Amino acid sequence: MATEYGQGYGFGSEPGFPGDTGARRHRLPAGLRAPFEARSWREFGYVLVGLPISILLFTYAVTMVSLGAGLLVTFLGVPVLAAALAGCRGFGVMERARARALLGLDVADPEPLRVRKHGAMGWMGAVLKSGASWRSLLYAFLQFPWAVFSFVVAVNFWAVGWAMLTYPLWFWVFPMYAGQDGLQLYGDETHRIYLDNPFEIAVTALVGLLFTLATPWIVRALTTVDRVMVHGLLGPSRLATRVVELESDRGVVVDTAAADLRRIERDLHDGAQARLVNLAMDLGLAKEKLQEDPRAAAIMVEEAHGEVKTALQELRDLARGIHPAVLTDRGLDAALSSVASRCTVPVRVEVDLTERPASAIEGIAYFTVSELLQNISKHARATAAAVEVWRVENRLLLQVVDNGVGGADVTAGSGLAGLAERLDAVDGILVVDSPAGGPTRVTAELPWRSEPISG
Repeated sequence: MATEYGQGYGFGSEPGFPGDTGARRHRLPAGLRAPFEARSWREFGYVLVGLPISILLFTYAVTMVSLGAGLLVTFLGVPVLAAALAGCRGFGVMERARARALLGLDVADPEPLRVRKHGAMGWMGAVLKSGASWRSLLYAFLQFPWAVFSFVVAVNFWAVGWAMLTYPLWFWVFPMYAGQDGLQLYGDETHRIYLDNPFEIAVTALVGLLFTLATPWIVRALTTVDRVMVHGLLGPSRLATRVVELESDRGVVVDTAAADLRRIERDLHDGAQARLVNLAMDLGLAKEKLQEDPRAAAIMVEEAHGEVKTALQELRDLARGIHPAVLTDRGLDAALSSVASRCTVPVRVEVDLTERPASAIEGIAYFTVSELLQNISKHARATAAAVEVWRVENRLLLQVVDNGVGGADVTAGSGLAGLAERLDAVDGILVVDSPAGGPTRVTAELPWRSEPISG
């Protein structure tokens, strides 16, 4: 795998809501433009729509669960409870779509039902056993009081803020139609205070401005709780997410192993095997020439001897690429020193380990450093490099640094991307810091597992 170190970084738009140009530069600070941003109005719309939806969902959940619980003394309670949970799952689909449209929150679907038996009984059992069903029911109970609170707070702040901000435009309504000097701030049987002079009107508008500027951030804080509830209760569980990750990692491992086998087969077919075929032909010709022209036969045998040496070297290199003997016999320190000696630039190797990790982790660490040093030899245009290996608690850390031209990018679909996939398959991490002009610093993190002691 080769990585073009001369590549530059690709700068896209900053993450945000789909369609927003997050990288766009604004002249106004965020606090002043927030009341007019589309995101603020979408979040406010989410709060407004949330109240009627929560009433409908809460009413459905309470009615169906109460009816099902009351009927549990008969068999009819089971299908009613199953229908209640299935309905809550359906509402969950709608809520995820609403969060995606108005909050920009993309939540994956929860784990599907595992129906093991055919028929209505199998379906009801799967619904009742599904953790996602009960989380959807919990969401129906929790979202209602929160939706009421969010609606009251957001609507009051929004209405009061805009009403006070625009008060200079409509205060004339009071003396003309209400028979009073202005908006009444205080009043009792003997004394009343109205906001009617220019100073009081200006102060009212200023207070309204503060409310208006603060409302989007208050609404954003309210919808943050909604994000947490939607993500935590309507999305997949941690266990289901972990299972999906492991299945994906298993696919990466299988694909990587298949690719390695194809590479080994290709190298054997195009390299050592081809040389051995030529060697057999040359030795056959030399055997025929032995009686007629011993001198020519000796020359052909000498050439065949050179081919044998070359074929043996290719086989050694191929075996070293799979799992070198020095790694098995002497560990990472000696193996990395060996691979560093073949790099085109001087490499300093430091391995600070008091014990050896499991052979699988040790092999991945060796392969990672080998690939990174190969990239340095081919693309970095460096004059020096360093390899450091150490352990922090239950993690094995590798760091490869060079003083080359930089510009390496793990997102460019190059060899670094494949290396990152290999590490991710074993819960590892690859971090690349490579500004244009260098230096390049690649840090790999692997889980630490000690070699089991054989009895």
